[in-house]
Amino acid sequence: MAKLDIHRVMAELAERRPIFHSEADFRFALAWRIAEMKAGCGIRLEKPFRRDDKTRYLDIWLRTSRTAMELKYCTRNLSVEHHGEAFALKNQAAHDLRRYDFVADIVRIENLVSQGCASAPGYAIFLTNDHLYWQPGRPGAIDEAFRLHEGRVLSGALTWAKHAGKSTKQGRNDLLRIRGSYELRWKPYSSLPSEYGDFRYLAVKVE
Repeated sequence: MAKLDIHRVMAELAERRPIFHSEADFRFALAWRIAEMKAGCGIRLEKPFRRDDKTRYLDIWLRTSRTAMELKYCTRNLSVEHHGEAFALKNQAAHDLRRYDFVADIVRIENLVSQGCASAPGYAIFLTNDHLYWQPGRPGAIDEAFRLHEGRVLSGALTWAKHAGKSTKQGRNDLLRIRGSYELRWKPYSSLPSEYGDFRYLAVKVE
């Protein structure tokens, strides 16, 4: 079976679904498109993996190729109609936590590959209409280590700034140690005629 071309998948998905109601909607639509393009891939949603006496759930799992995928869909306020369907996206904010969680997704996939539970490559995908993710932020922010802006290279051990409060780090205290090195390149996904109608995605290929 040919390897997954994630950029082709995203381009074809954007033609059908330029916007989603939620992350679950995005996950289902992406999985459906992959299944259409790669018949017999044995796709699964919310695949459980047991590690360190904890069960963690993988967003998308391709059983045949043992490909692991994690997704994020983070939005700004947007009310728009597309092909007669109304969409009302909320301003999710909490950029620092969502950046941390995406980096944690990359680490999780790396661990699955290194432990032999999954085959390389895996994919961590971030879709958003919020420009604050792909643009550089102010220096000295508590989440500076987890920034995802265009051209950033993610590598090494990443943690919160020393002045990060306990409430911010609650449930997210782990040092995130990245084995590989990933240059972040945002790709256009779709453009809708509204403020915050510009969607872009980040697809990190985890080797």
